[in-house]
Amino acid sequence: MRFTTLLAGAALLISTATAQAQSCGGGFNNFVNGLKREARQKGHDRATVDRFFANVRQDQRTLNADRSQGVFQKDFLDFSQRLISQGRINNGRRNAERYSAVFDRMEREFGVSRGVLLAFWAFETDFGAVQGDFNTLNSLVTLAHDCRRPELFRPQVFAALKLYERDNFDPARTQGAWAGEIGMVQMLPEDIIRNGIDGDGDGQVSLKTSAPDALLSGANMLRSLGWRAGEPWLQEISVPSDLDWARTGLNHTASVRDWERMGVRAREGGLARGNMEASVLLPMGRNGPAFLAYPNFHVYFEWNKSFVYVTTAAYFANRLEGAARYNAGNPTPALSGNQMESLQRRLQARGHDVGGVDGILGAKTRAAVQAEQIRLGLPADAWPTVELLNAL
Repeated sequence: MRFTTLLAGAALLISTATAQAQSCGGGFNNFVNGLKREARQKGHDRATVDRFFANVRQDQRTLNADRSQGVFQKDFLDFSQRLISQGRINNGRRNAERYSAVFDRMEREFGVSRGVLLAFWAFETDFGAVQGDFNTLNSLVTLAHDCRRPELFRPQVFAALKLYERDNFDPARTQGAWAGEIGMVQMLPEDIIRNGIDGDGDGQVSLKTSAPDALLSGANMLRSLGWRAGEPWLQEISVPSDLDWARTGLNHTASVRDWERMGVRAREGGLARGNMEASVLLPMGRNGPAFLAYPNFHVYFEWNKSFVYVTTAAYFANRLEGAARYNAGNPTPALSGNQMESLQRRLQARGHDVGGVDGILGAKTRAAVQAEQIRLGLPADAWPTVELLNAL
């Protein structure tokens, strides 16, 4: 099961001519006929195209899943405690040992630490056990037809057609997550074409059945998204009570050396090299856990756009590599979903872009919260409180 709002590969550059072809909506059968015409225009064989689309159906269950993602309204402590269990940690460490040679190769060739892919593998499919039961083609065509994000999903339909031509996709039987991701680490068809690796040497890229293929392909995708080899991603820290909170958040950076001068310390071990840029991340505000987010942390958002998912996945990667459980602190209670929506509407009324009123505390809402905290003379730690809601 994948918890996602926007998926890997979402940043697509569309020319004017291509954008004209990104139509959506209307009758579903007419829409499919349009896809078939475009496929033929792209050079695909007519008979192959007809076979590929022969049994495609609109999937209401996919649309329901796309609109039902309340899990992202949970705060970091709640979300992380739900996803991270001792059982998952134990399974992760067993898989790290079982596939030690694969992880050695991954770290050597792609510079991605094993904990990173272990965490994704755990959260996406419980180490391959739960890969999704949605017909992938039906989901992709349904979401391309839906007018929320056609620019993301329409190209994935044609990528799936290419996989079909390579005998790596079965329109009737290939299943995965509701948003069209396939395999143990849940990759979209375009990502499979661009980054798929035959890790077990059998001549096929089989992300559903081969852990080596899935893990190495995932690492290759992270590298293509900008992962910096051998560098950290997230580190728990302690912060002084008099830190300038307005300098915290992912929208502010400073050198590690400067953070040390301001009293930031690693909770375990030492911080990264002094000239590396980093942000102080306070997912629950100044009274909750504190982390230093390095450049690789931002690559996580190319995999998944959810702030709470990304922070949890990055933290879990550290746990799988032996880090201690975070210091939860004593944060101010989170706003309810209704309160968060009310806050977002009030922030919008003041001219802030919060990315939509959805009750989710994402990066844009955090930045808006911090701006208003500064204006109102409140501690500017980007954590929304009832006090802020009332002040607005």
